[in-house]
Formats: sequence, structure tokens, C-alpha cells
Amino acid sequence: MVRPNGFAYEAHPDGTVHITHHGRGATVLRGDRAARFLGEVATTDPQLVMARWTGNYRRGNERTARAHPRNRG
Repeated sequence: MVRPNGFAYEAHPDGTVHITHHGRGATVLRGDRAARFLGEVATTDPQLVMARWTGNYRRGNERTARAHPRNRG
């Protein structure tokens, strides 16, 4: 299993959560979504949770699949 890395988050006093990936903004969560995210990130692997919430979750097989005979143009 490939574990993503490079994610970070900041919880702000106004209730928003800013998630970054390698220093660049990935998403901003507000309200109920921010509260659910903070609850989930406290109980599981934070890198996997942030990857899932931002949609930047890769499985690591993209390069292999590109070279498969079925996927060649």
C-alpha cells in the first residue's frame, strides 16, 4: 500500500480547516464538514484522511497501467 505524504492542515478559530499538499492549497473545509474532518483525523492516519478528503489519493499503479497493451493507443 502506498501511503501519501506531504499533506498538512490548519484549523482556524473561525471554524475553517485549510488543507495543503506540499505547501500548496488543496481545499478549505467549513462548518459541519470541517468538524467531521477534525474528528476523523484525530482517530486515524492523518495523511490518508487528508488524501481522501482532498481527492488526491493515488493508488500507485498509474504508470504501470499506462504501459499495459490494452491501454496503448
